Amino acid sequence: MMVKLRLRRLGKKGQPFYRIVAADSRSPRDGRFIEEIGTYNPVKADAPVELNHEAALKWLKAGAQPSDTVRSILSREGVMKAFHESKYSK
Repeated sequence: MMVKLRLRRLGKKGQPFYRIVAADSRSPRDGRFIEEIGTYNPVKADAPVELNHEAALKWLKAGAQPSDTVRSILSREGVMKAFHESKYSK
């Protein structure tokens, strides 16, 4: 089973709200997911992100592949840097 970290869209028309989830790559965008690891609200001016850093690192270490948008969110929050340091530190 290939796990992806991706966005799950919520909210009404014109006002998107996303949850960052770990899901099987074969499941639909807003369908089944394994675990919710955060939220993202692009409508707000500063685009607030609430993220469970430990869960995100756990899934990245387990081999989950983030989507492009989720990768940029994780980079902005410092999770990708922590993942890189834990992977390549001696």
